[in-house]
Amino acid sequence: MNVTELARRLRVNTKVLLDILPGYGFDIGKKSIKIDDRMANQVMKQWKRIKYDLDRKQREELEDKKRKERELRKQEGVTVSLPRLITVRDFSDRLQLPVTQVITELMKSGILANQNQNIDYDTAAIMAEELGFHPVQVSTKDVVDESKEEERTNALEKALKRGEHTTSRPPVVVVMGHVDHGKTKLLDTIRKANIIDTEAGGITQHIGAYQTVWQDPKTKAERAISFIDTPGHEAFTVMRSRGATVADIAILIVAADDGVKPQTKEAIQIIKAAKLPFVVAINKIDKDTADVMKTKTELANSGVQPEEWGGTIPMIEISAKENLNIDVLLDMILLVADLHEDDIQADVHTLAVGTIIESHLDKNMGPVATVLVQAGTLKKGDPLVVNGEIYGKVRAMRDDHGKNIDDAGPSVPAQIIGFKVAPEMGDILDVASVDSAEKIDVKQKRNEQTGAVKQTVINAHSDQEHEEKKKTLNLVIKADVLGSLEALIGSLQKMRHDEVGIKIVGKGLGNITETDVNKAEAAHATIIGFNVQATPIAEDSMREHKITFLRYTVIYDIINWAKEALTSLLDEKVIITELGQMNVLAIFRTDKKAMTVGGLITEGKIEKGSLVRIMRDKEQIGEGVISTCQIGQQSVKSIPAGSEGGIKYEGKTKIEVGDTIEAYKEESQIRELELI
Repeated sequence: MNVTELARRLRVNTKVLLDILPGYGFDIGKKSIKIDDRMANQVMKQWKRIKYDLDRKQREELEDKKRKERELRKQEGVTVSLPRLITVRDFSDRLQLPVTQVITELMKSGILANQNQNIDYDTAAIMAEELGFHPVQVSTKDVVDESKEEERTNALEKALKRGEHTTSRPPVVVVMGHVDHGKTKLLDTIRKANIIDTEAGGITQHIGAYQTVWQDPKTKAERAISFIDTPGHEAFTVMRSRGATVADIAILIVAADDGVKPQTKEAIQIIKAAKLPFVVAINKIDKDTADVMKTKTELANSGVQPEEWGGTIPMIEISAKENLNIDVLLDMILLVADLHEDDIQADVHTLAVGTIIESHLDKNMGPVATVLVQAGTLKKGDPLVVNGEIYGKVRAMRDDHGKNIDDAGPSVPAQIIGFKVAPEMGDILDVASVDSAEKIDVKQKRNEQTGAVKQTVINAHSDQEHEEKKKTLNLVIKADVLGSLEALIGSLQKMRHDEVGIKIVGKGLGNITETDVNKAEAAHATIIGFNVQATPIAEDSMREHKITFLRYTVIYDIINWAKEALTSLLDEKVIITELGQMNVLAIFRTDKKAMTVGGLITEGKIEKGSLVRIMRDKEQIGEGVISTCQIGQQSVKSIPAGSEGGIKYEGKTKIEVGDTIEAYKEESQIRELELI
């Protein structure tokens, strides 16, 4: 039996099979082509035991590797900063360990938690110590650059005090709450519910914020409301740190089937600290497991007293999925805005002041940012003064429908084209400070524009390929919102194949960070960003380590790219065409690596350039290639069946009279990816 056939039956790589068999008492060389049938049967009978033993050794080696890594971390005093509460996924990211390993360690301690659940500091610290780390507790405040935040806030508050002739402006609303409680669905439903579209057939573009015009179903009165729609954990954190200066009203969203979670409590604290008026939206009341009374009780215990219980906080029971009571929620927002009318005003006639809500680098338009104007009017041609530096001037503006506009007043979000470099989310735009501003050092700050990130060609024969495993396309995936991340990962995990597969070595919400780049470098992975950008430090690190970063806004495009990448990992299909056979009758010349022989073509034809097998007693003893063909003294391209001729054979095996030469040709063909 051929060794390749035995390997196929055992579903193992041929080279691996030849490497391990001698260790289990089978006398076979590492370069053998054939194996005795009796020995092959013995191998197949004992393979289950051999495979079990190999798996056991592999597990022991893995555990030994983990133990050595733990000891090394202890010796080097590797520290990890941990907050009061942290999700299992974020905990694994900080440890730079696979989330599956962290979940396994938690299970060993009797703690059942998925990657999205929170664990407290004490639990995380114990786990970190067991894994060889030295835990250090940090407060949430330590994560934020307080001096920079204070500087931005003071600059904005000072700018907003300019102007004498203030009038009412649309309220700006931000939605806060636990990540799984329906924030994105609520925003999508509000965008579609009873909205007067200012442009027939207009398609709403995601620019980080949008403005809707709500029409009261009874009075038919029309009023605008602006919503911050910047998704992602990082954006949410930025939004919460600046809630008092960017938003006028907050919606605290709580799922009726899940109740108050740690992130809900955190949002409550931030809303109260910012002194933001807010409305509670109790979502998912359409679910069978919804318990509105229990949810209200938990809110009351968290310091949020419902109006009907003698408190001051309005609570609206909604279903964003079923568009239930969304109109009541919008009416309540406008009522709250009316109660705080004195605070929701701005002078439309002054130079514009606003906050950068979203920022990215567009391959066609260059740096693009969304500004939420908070006072004054931003016009085409105005200088773009950000944090005291001139970043360019307004060349064009678009609203959230993608329509070109000439100006944007208070509470209006506008996508700005004209930045020389992309500003950061949360930066302050203050046109009036142009006289004291300095021109930006473009060379210093154009981190996102310097040098193109060279796309890595995925090597079908990766050095790290494990012979017993599939070839894998390693990915680090970051997305703007949890729903997008789960949908993307779900779509990629459905792409199954016997020979190749996708391995997600890192995932999360928010922009690409240096930690993501380190993961990608360690795993030779490609970084996929869905509606997110990379931080300047991450950009530099990707260029330095030649990491591929692909940014998409449509999941379908990612799936198509992944199919192409997986296809490139497939071994090419080799098509073998048998040409003919020659019976060797004479040896004319023997050189070191070539021979000239003569014989009779018994089947088909022998062609110049064809590959050959050297057969002796029906066993293959070697292979080579035919470099020339002759009939008599004349060189020919081929020798037909029934003719005698001579060939020059190039190969290591020495041909003898009586051998058979089998000629064939091979053609490589790119295979189509046929998913299971």
